[in-house]
Amino acid sequence: MNISQVEQDLQQLLPDGTVRSREMLKTYVFTQIGGIADILAVPASYEEIQKVVTYARERNIPLTVLGNGSNVIIRDGGIRGIVLYTSVLDKMAIENGLLVAQCGAKIIDASAYALEQELTGLEFACGIPGTVGGALYMNAGAYGGEVKDVLHSALAVNKDGQLVTLQGEELQFGYRHSIFAGGDYIVLEARFALQPGDQAAIKAKMDELTYLRESKQPLEYPSCGSVFKRPPGRFAGQLIQESGLQGVRIGGAEVSRKHAGFIVNADNATANDYIGLIHHVRAAVKDKFGVELETEVRIIGED
Repeated sequence: MNISQVEQDLQQLLPDGTVRSREMLKTYVFTQIGGIADILAVPASYEEIQKVVTYARERNIPLTVLGNGSNVIIRDGGIRGIVLYTSVLDKMAIENGLLVAQCGAKIIDASAYALEQELTGLEFACGIPGTVGGALYMNAGAYGGEVKDVLHSALAVNKDGQLVTLQGEELQFGYRHSIFAGGDYIVLEARFALQPGDQAAIKAKMDELTYLRESKQPLEYPSCGSVFKRPPGRFAGQLIQESGLQGVRIGGAEVSRKHAGFIVNADNATANDYIGLIHHVRAAVKDKFGVELETEVRIIGED
């Protein structure tokens, strides 16, 4: 791939967007780690996303979609090909009784917007730091609620650059999984079916969940959120804590002393630090409890 040529081509295709070559990705993700993208494309519209998808397919260039990176570890070698950064598409509105949110809107902001509109159902998302697109990608959830519980449908673009609407069983929702994880579709917007509610009661619930999150999670450090999925009948954080791993470090990455399910960037950690600590935690829990922890965080890019 000729990086300079691709950069020039995309600048022509994205007149309202932004295209940068050899862009450092650590500034785009919560963990504040990660190497360089060959090309970073920041589209300003759905049409520009379609153009990037079509361009990459026709030239067989790898395409990676990145939101605000709240549940992603980008390896130190960065990402080859084109990184499509969608977080600038963040508009929200009420249309035909549905709360419509673009892929780059933060799911926290969608929850706050629902509160303003006196709509209930998104309270569980008031502390989830990811984008709407990321929330659909992994069927994000917290405190007994999940995206699948309130999602009416999603507008997406397929591998051919065509717009499609997905709903119901087409979305293939499971625990921290959706059809979007397969890579055949990119989320453009979500349409949430919420119910009218009492604004004071909605706010009270959100305040309660915010207090629980702030009191239990290590928000003072950069992190990628919950690192591991919940094992059947168990809690990953509890298993890690009972394995005596809180405070254990590799390089600048540390198992949180506040919540063992989190690995924080305590001191200029690299992706290799993070990944090494993940392997160490998995091995220790496997040795002590016989439980194989599965990562929830996405690990992408090259070493």
